[in-house]
Amino acid sequence: MQITVAINFLIFAIAWLSDSINFFATNYGMHPAAIAFESQTWRLLTAGFLHASWLHLIFNMVLLWTLGSDLERLLGHSKFAALYLVSLLGGSVTSYWFSNPGSFSVGASGAVFGLMGAFLVVGSRLNQETGQIWALIGINVVIGFLAPGIDWRAHLGGLLTGAALAWFLARRPSSTGKASAVLGVITALAILQWAVTARTNELLFLYGGIA
Repeated sequence: MQITVAINFLIFAIAWLSDSINFFATNYGMHPAAIAFESQTWRLLTAGFLHASWLHLIFNMVLLWTLGSDLERLLGHSKFAALYLVSLLGGSVTSYWFSNPGSFSVGASGAVFGLMGAFLVVGSRLNQETGQIWALIGINVVIGFLAPGIDWRAHLGGLLTGAALAWFLARRPSSTGKASAVLGVITALAILQWAVTARTNELLFLYGGIA
């Protein structure tokens, strides 16, 4: 988790110091048209490591540190890494499906919302109080719908992906638990791959392959 936070800070610091925040967002952020018409599917991943401002970065990293510390301790390093990355992709793919093809977006919010969703599942299994997480989700959902420029689609996609994946990951570290974790990750990635292909085909059909 610390490595993920460090990577996000390092990338933003490089972009900020070189006055290249817009360049990074344009060339590596979520842009459905570039994914569909130029096969730049890597944007689904790289967008989650970019941020629009210091405030945007710090807000996401504080949540990542707060939620990630407990989840990584409960799940272990490997499962936590899988949860974070697959939730990030889940948020990006949802944004890809439901955003305007010409839009741009960046941020780790999809992955962070995935941690929130996972926390609900893990917390309920451990009989822990989850009221604060529900309140945090509610506040952020309201902000996402009211504040301009926030990609609430990525938030929702990350939340659902994280919750679904946690159901497979949050099991005892036995052979059965390991098999469940692997099955969950493979299934989630297969579904996301299908969704990307389906959306790409739809956009190519609608726009004739012209960005």
